[in-house]
Amino acid sequence: MAGSQQSFTPTEKRGWFTRFLDTVEWLGNLLPHPVTLFALFALAVILGSGVASFFELSAIDPRPEGAAGRAPDGVITVVSLLSVDGLQRIVSNLVTNFTNFPPLGVVLVALLGVSVAEHSGLISAAMRGMVMNASPRMVTVTIVFAGIVSNTASELGYVVLIPMAAAIFYSLGRHPLAGLAAAFAGVSGGYSANLLIGTIDPLLAGFTEAAAHLIDPEYTVGPEANYFFMVVSTFVIAILGAIVTEKIVEPKLGKYDRSEASIDLESQGLEPLRPEEKRGLIGAGLMLAALLGLLALTVVPENGVLRNPDTGGVLGSPFLRGIVVYIFITFAIPGFVYGKIAGTMKNDKDVINAMSKSIGSMGLYIVLVFFAAQFVAFFGWTNLGTIFAVKGATFLQEMGLTGPLLFILFIAMCGFVNLMLGSASAQWAITAPIFVPMLMIIGYSPEVVQAAYRIGDSVTNLITPMMSYFGLILAVAARYKKDMGIGTLIATMLPYTMVFFIGWVTLFCLWVFVFGLPVGPGSPTYYSFEG
Repeated sequence: MAGSQQSFTPTEKRGWFTRFLDTVEWLGNLLPHPVTLFALFALAVILGSGVASFFELSAIDPRPEGAAGRAPDGVITVVSLLSVDGLQRIVSNLVTNFTNFPPLGVVLVALLGVSVAEHSGLISAAMRGMVMNASPRMVTVTIVFAGIVSNTASELGYVVLIPMAAAIFYSLGRHPLAGLAAAFAGVSGGYSANLLIGTIDPLLAGFTEAAAHLIDPEYTVGPEANYFFMVVSTFVIAILGAIVTEKIVEPKLGKYDRSEASIDLESQGLEPLRPEEKRGLIGAGLMLAALLGLLALTVVPENGVLRNPDTGGVLGSPFLRGIVVYIFITFAIPGFVYGKIAGTMKNDKDVINAMSKSIGSMGLYIVLVFFAAQFVAFFGWTNLGTIFAVKGATFLQEMGLTGPLLFILFIAMCGFVNLMLGSASAQWAITAPIFVPMLMIIGYSPEVVQAAYRIGDSVTNLITPMMSYFGLILAVAARYKKDMGIGTLIATMLPYTMVFFIGWVTLFCLWVFVFGLPVGPGSPTYYSFEG
């Protein structure tokens, strides 16, 4: 992909920022494949634990006496895996490290449901209906909003919505690259905002929970951990994205010149929803409403069967612990209803084929998870993560770095790392075991740390060539501007990154430090060893 991107650059005047981004791309290309990266990290942990054990690296455990996982002498010491016991432990647990890895099962189960809605055409039709029926004044904010919501269905926003948005803007007499930028801003820049819980939520929560176990072995983090913050962020990012598009990006692009296109623009018309698609959307909507009504009956009443049997509340209830099941149901059943009415699905075989195709596309993810699971397990066994967290937290406390400033720097660091490691799951798998325990020791909950990470991971997606769909976006843009280069695309998206960073960080600081609101159901803001 990098080679095809570089072929566009010679026609551009190369400023300092373009040269800087080229350097970032070059550094990113030096990194091995994420699977290889995790394998090397796992090997480094084994070797590093042996060296650290030889030098007797240790730290004083800040947890109170009697806390789960605390040694009787209150000292955290390195456990060497470069030993007979370590080798036996590795060999004995290699399979269970993988099969018991929290993100694996929940992501695959959620994907089974989403795949039915995607392959039946429900999600595509819903997005087309949302965008094409918007009033001219609302079309920009609707496109950004649709981009954010499309993240529930993985790559659908990149493949369907972004080309569609460019065509819609062109059909309205507006610059097609402004439409592309608006959709790209929603799909990629708003990656961590949504109205629905998608496949990325259980994935990140699994890494966060595993990292939290380095400090508190009983701590649990659910897929809904950041839901409240995500919902509000959806509207904030949609509004900010529309403002940037109409006030900065579109005026800078100017009036579109059709001679710049590399394709026949007469073929860029969009098909309106067909009658059967409209009927399918109505049927799917009614089914979704019925399912949500049934779900409400199990949770809303005080004696609801899915409430916590011990407290009678929603926190810690089977509903929250099994929320991935509801993701599966609320996508799969309405998806099939839509397919049946629209004629895209006829029977159970079509449903099974849809699920099989999506699971078949997850081969790389499964391979990556195998090696990521080994790295996370090894890191936890050695106590290296806990020791680094304690020493890092001590350093931050000595500097007096807490509160908003600490999180602003943390979010900025995550955004910078994302320029070179574009996978949200890969980056969090590496950084969570260090930063989650470190910030827990200072007093912040894993859920809040995860919410902050997701901001940094999202806002720089727009300007990094390491993002897996960057080449696709560049190719779509080149349809409308044949000499389109990396620098031009990144310069177009940079205002979104800057405004999203400022706006989202401001929202986070107000949410957490001014109003003290929970980032999700049952998600505490602060963490203490006693509670």
